[in-house]
Amino acid sequence: MCIGIPMQVVEPGDGYALCEGMGERREINTMLVGDQPVGTWLLTFLDTAREILSAEDAEKITDAVKAVNLVMQGETSIDHLFADLIDREPEPPPSMPTAKH
Repeated sequence: MCIGIPMQVVEPGDGYALCEGMGERREINTMLVGDQPVGTWLLTFLDTAREILSAEDAEKITDAVKAVNLVMQGETSIDHLFADLIDREPEPPPSMPTAKH
């Protein structure tokens, strides 16, 4: 399984960027998203940027990855990492058909 990790550009280069995220610093290939300025959030897979993210989306994805790590360690208290979903029904994506009554 491959999980996308949000990483923020700290030093841009030509076709790559030095990025930080989830406690790591890595050189990320940016050929698919183009060169990006410092501060840009990227969704990365196997050290390759696949998508440019908003800061809000980067935070949500980071929290979800943290939750997966905690659950794998046996932790069950993860609701705080999904604060945007607590006390509301999630909206299905536009591509998902909804039941008609």
